[in-house]
Amino acid sequence: MKNILFIILSVLISGNVMAQKKTNQKVPKSFDEIRIKPRMRIIIDNDFGGDPDGLFELVQHLLSPSVDIRGIIGSHLKPGDGFDNSTITAVNAKNKVLELLKIMQLENNYNVYQGSNESLKDLNTPQQSAAASLIVKEAMREDTKLPLYVVCGAGLTDLASAYLLEPKIADRLTLIWIGGPEYSEIASPPPGYTSLEYNLGIDIKAGQVIFNNSQLPIWQVPRDAYRQVLLPYSSLLLKVKNQGKIGDFLGKSVEKIMSYLTSVNYPIGETYILGDSPLVLLTALQSSFEADPSSSQYVLHPSPLINEQGLYEVNSKGRNIRIYKKLDVGLLMDDFYSKLTLFQQIKSSAK
Repeated sequence: MKNILFIILSVLISGNVMAQKKTNQKVPKSFDEIRIKPRMRIIIDNDFGGDPDGLFELVQHLLSPSVDIRGIIGSHLKPGDGFDNSTITAVNAKNKVLELLKIMQLENNYNVYQGSNESLKDLNTPQQSAAASLIVKEAMREDTKLPLYVVCGAGLTDLASAYLLEPKIADRLTLIWIGGPEYSEIASPPPGYTSLEYNLGIDIKAGQVIFNNSQLPIWQVPRDAYRQVLLPYSSLLLKVKNQGKIGDFLGKSVEKIMSYLTSVNYPIGETYILGDSPLVLLTALQSSFEADPSSSQYVLHPSPLINEQGLYEVNSKGRNIRIYKKLDVGLLMDDFYSKLTLFQQIKSSAK
């Protein structure tokens, strides 16, 4: 870990850590000088207008020099969602990303795309969007050998639409998805659980397209795993909220939720689940040699069939997918706190 932090510190001190140009996404020269280059491409797809955990994931990914972010997608929520009950939740998600990038002074560095504002109507018709077009275009590139991951912390509408537009992308990318309920043979559900898991419930038909009808490689982080990433309120105060404008922005986004829930007599205690942050752990924090998320544990499991209720059914012919069951939360959170601190240090020294 000391070596990783030294490399990150060197990157930040050597110049503008996020100097990627919006037009060509070239690696900054400073990365070349210390032998850190992106070793994978990622497309980030999240419902940034909903639960603020996606904002934490986005900030950490933006501060990760080993990934080449090819686009950021703001995706939709389920109709009537308590976080945003409008009919333009994908529009609002995109705007939230733009707000975050402006706070970090990175507004000219990344392309931000709007996903569909609606879920799939059936299993054969894509929802046309700039986001779906981006996924197809990036997946079909022939000018790079860097592996492509679509990292998704929300519904699967835009990826499913991309697949329906061009099924060949199934051989050209890996989906890392935060979503789906527990597998009964692996873990038990939490107390008071709902059978329909939140992210899968955003668009069940999109889940059926990806799991039932496609051969897309999947690394799944179901509910029992993503609930492992807990942010203590004490750490929010001491390690996040005091880290400049972006730290304050992240801190207030969680405090707003905490205050509201307390006001309606639903106190959530001292922790907040950063359920989308495993997307960083499984990409940017892969091992140095034989690159893989080697500090987290998964099982290979036949892809289930997802039924109309959003529940799993046995699929004897399903291809094997990765189901993560134990996450290296220590590595993930130490990296997040360190990158946030270092980013603030370089911002302060530049004044």
